[in-house]
Amino acid sequence: MMRLLIYLPFLVILACNHLSLHMIHAQTTQDSCSSNTNLANLNGRISFDTSSINCFPVWTSENFILRYSQAGPSLWNFVLSTPNTNSYIGMGFSPNGGMVGSSAIVGWVARDGTTNMKRYFLGGQTPSQVLEGQGDLQILGNTSSIFVDSSRIYMSFQLVIDQPRQQLVYSVGDSNNPSPSAPSYRLIQHRNQIAIRLNYAAGQGSQTKAPYSNLKRAHGILNMMAWGMLIPVGAAVARYLKHLDPLWFYLHSGIQSLGFVLGLAGVIAGIVLDDRIDAKVGKHKALGITILVLGCLQVLAGLVRPSVDAKPRKYWNLYHHLAGTLIILLAIANIFYGIHLAKPGRSWNAIFGLFLAIYFIITMILEFKMLRKK
Repeated sequence: MMRLLIYLPFLVILACNHLSLHMIHAQTTQDSCSSNTNLANLNGRISFDTSSINCFPVWTSENFILRYSQAGPSLWNFVLSTPNTNSYIGMGFSPNGGMVGSSAIVGWVARDGTTNMKRYFLGGQTPSQVLEGQGDLQILGNTSSIFVDSSRIYMSFQLVIDQPRQQLVYSVGDSNNPSPSAPSYRLIQHRNQIAIRLNYAAGQGSQTKAPYSNLKRAHGILNMMAWGMLIPVGAAVARYLKHLDPLWFYLHSGIQSLGFVLGLAGVIAGIVLDDRIDAKVGKHKALGITILVLGCLQVLAGLVRPSVDAKPRKYWNLYHHLAGTLIILLAIANIFYGIHLAKPGRSWNAIFGLFLAIYFIITMILEFKMLRKK
């Protein structure tokens, strides 16, 4: 049982690496570029000619299909086709490949069947920073439309521009949240998103990563693995393996040292990230620094620990235990808070939640066995 606990962080990461928690809409969809669906029968609802329009599957996992063509020297046609998930769909034109800073067209079909399309400027990651009616997109008057046909939403518009931006971002809302409504038409956090780079002339595209996405991922993985997994496992070793002296001490100190080094790297990655993207994450940053300071104090305490028979040893043991427990509790809270801020997808919560559930079950079993022996 204890051996399983020691290897638990690595087992959870390996197992969950193959999980896919993408939500796929189950309704029948009858649109694809390969079938070359003829939009002529929809021209009664689409106000511009679609006979020579290009088609590209921009987001296969969500079945988003984009059709586009140049209608004039400074005029472009766009038709976005998606499954009807009873939530909003968004298409943004990004200057840097990220969601923030993009100007977007967002449309939705409410549960009562009413439809709406709005322009937005994505000024930040919070709903209050997503500004309705703003952005640099110029839509030709009376050319935009949104409707449902064969369980799919079609959102069409004509964009007045010499050359549309090649970096596009797409999002889909959560069907559990209400549709945007007057007077603010505020958007609730999207369920999923993607960024692609589209070559309009060649009709080819590729998925792109948001700015500093690798650094964000490294920051999250290092801190989750270190403070959220290795440190708790090392603490459990010290509590439940005392009968294996001196093995428990070498395992405990080795695991905690590895956790501290990885955690230090994770905090440094977070500081660098904060400097580059100027994120508004003051509480998350403060908690991270507090955890690091407590970790440094634990390292120093380990270097000056009294001998087993010394009188101050019982006070040192009490401090070491309480400080370690505080680190673990703060780390768990800050990891979940960091996931909430970054919004990387539900898989991160699932991975860490699964580890904590297994860890809790194993420690409860070991605790019960230890109490029975006493």
